[in-house]
Amino acid sequence: MECVIVEAEVRPTESVDKVKKAILNVFTPDSLEVVDAGGGYRRVIARASTLMSLVKLHDLLRRERILDAARSHLLRGVYAGTLVFKVNKQAAFMGRVSFIDADTESPMGPIVFTILAGNPKEIVDWLTPPTRAGTPLYEKPIPQAACQP
Repeated sequence: MECVIVEAEVRPTESVDKVKKAILNVFTPDSLEVVDAGGGYRRVIARASTLMSLVKLHDLLRRERILDAARSHLLRGVYAGTLVFKVNKQAAFMGRVSFIDADTESPMGPIVFTILAGNPKEIVDWLTPPTRAGTPLYEKPIPQAACQP
């Protein structure tokens, strides 16, 4: 069962290895594959069966001190049983996190995270708890029963 799917387009002028590195800087997958998307384009698709795969992202959000902005962004991506958000591929390659709303904000295309969960808000609370003066009000453990069967 996959819980987290992370995808990024590889454009003809890009290196597959660099796109893989960008994903691996923010995500720890169980599997990673490159598929032909036609027209010289490829897609890197990474999958994981648990939320442990998001620990790198969790830690980066704290190191970058962007919990409030990230929380606001993530909450906009909560849908029935799903959390979807996009990060800038070039920033991820450099080990940074920069959220984007539109694909055009990332000239080389975004990295798209899709998390299938019974309660996506619980995942947002774990990744990005509310803060006061930049300090998290609480730190929750990784949601154990978050993934949909």
